[in-house]
Amino acid sequence: MVETTAARLLLLLSLFQSRREWPGAALAQRLAVSPRTVRRDVERLRALGYPVLVTKGPGGAYRLGAGVRLPPLLFDDDQALAIAVALQTAPVTVAGIAEAADRALATIRQVLPTPLRHRIDAVRVTAIDNAWDFAAPPVAPDLLLALGTAVRHHSVLTFGYASATPPPDSTPTAPPVTGPPPTEAASTGPAAGDPPPSHPTAAARRVEPHQLAVWSGRWYLLAWDIGRGAWAAFRVDRIALGPATAARFTPRPLPGTNPAAFITGELDRGDAPDHWPCRGEVLLDAPAAVIARWAPGGALVEEVGPNRCRLTLGAWSWTGLAALFGTFGSDIEVVGPPELAAACATLARRYAAASRCLPDPAAGRTAGPTAGTAVRE
Repeated sequence: MVETTAARLLLLLSLFQSRREWPGAALAQRLAVSPRTVRRDVERLRALGYPVLVTKGPGGAYRLGAGVRLPPLLFDDDQALAIAVALQTAPVTVAGIAEAADRALATIRQVLPTPLRHRIDAVRVTAIDNAWDFAAPPVAPDLLLALGTAVRHHSVLTFGYASATPPPDSTPTAPPVTGPPPTEAASTGPAAGDPPPSHPTAAARRVEPHQLAVWSGRWYLLAWDIGRGAWAAFRVDRIALGPATAARFTPRPLPGTNPAAFITGELDRGDAPDHWPCRGEVLLDAPAAVIARWAPGGALVEEVGPNRCRLTLGAWSWTGLAALFGTFGSDIEVVGPPELAAACATLARRYAAASRCLPDPAAGRTAGPTAGTAVRE
């Protein structure tokens, strides 16, 4: 009985950490005991020096007083596993915390019970960047802290925001593309319809920050752009914070019912597609917002009309690039370069040959490929 009571007290402390206030009935249900037992357990915690406060009213509610230092052992199995995975994967998107994350995991591991320690030891994670994600450079912890603090305290931010377009004299990071240079496509920037500068000179922004988000290996700040009078999703790795302001703002209703859909639907997809050895540009008969939602990392989407957009992508080969453009289920008009148009013709021949291998409904048999249908590059 003593062991059961001790375990229940530890669980009760853990519950107090996860939620500001607990109704007595909810605690009794969670602990699988009677409300009377909850009251006795609360008195035991008070006797141990934990200031548990009671809110008067129907049913009553309990909360732990401020400034209490709790033992670091109060993790259940799922919590310990979540912490272990988070600490091992966080250095992929946040710069300079790998050593601190390792030390934190080692510290937590030392104070966990043996069965729980064995569970987290079983999960050794190696985080690997996905080339399709075009993951941004990991952001600095102090920048994330500053942005998070501004979000929490509703503080107006000023910062410089760099363009995604590389400078004209920058050294390319990918092998040079052979043949005529591809047509250059401009990103629409974080605010749709507002063309960005043609070089990465940081443009001054003044915003009301509302939310931080991580998507496809990149950190974003969802904010109301005061100068443009519109919502925008800013890539955190392009933000250079300016002097702190004393201005405060009243939070606005977030755009739409799903802020995540707003961020993923932004037309600026991140890095320029010249990271790939082959890149090309097409016009699609589809709304820009729809294409931007499903385009892979590194895509540049530009609205041309209500149901027409310009899409620039990069890939490992010209035929691979042509195949990517074909996945959007829309009519395609190749803008350039000529290698992309030739690759589309190659794929057309390949797919035409492949279609002749399908069963022939009229003949009731499978038609074999005819002579001369093989296509090689």
